[in-house]
Amino acid sequence: MNSLELDREIGRMATAMMTRNRQIGAAIIAHLRTELTFECVAGVLLVSLERVLWFDTESVMWAVESLIPADIMQEIQTLTAFTIYKQLVAKGFIPGQDLSVDSAGKLLLKEQARLAVSIEV
Repeated sequence: MNSLELDREIGRMATAMMTRNRQIGAAIIAHLRTELTFECVAGVLLVSLERVLWFDTESVMWAVESLIPADIMQEIQTLTAFTIYKQLVAKGFIPGQDLSVDSAGKLLLKEQARLAVSIEV
């Protein structure tokens, strides 16, 4: 899938989220699973959520609660946790002391690291 096709799929997914159409969203996700790796499908949904966030936060909540399958949601959490982990280490936080990751891939943060993340968001 080239970058233009990828952008089209992101747009379609964002549209399905904003219209809150579960059937269309599920069909797009099923199609993406046949075309992309699991990690890439999670990435497409993450970018789609980001696009929708600018226009309709309620649709983002609907998509997270009603549309995105649990396995993909777990992968999205893993992707975002890894990115946040890298950013905090780059800011000088110490792995094992200020932040860590549990066996399920959940990011564990001490208060100072949590504040650093919430300030950026």
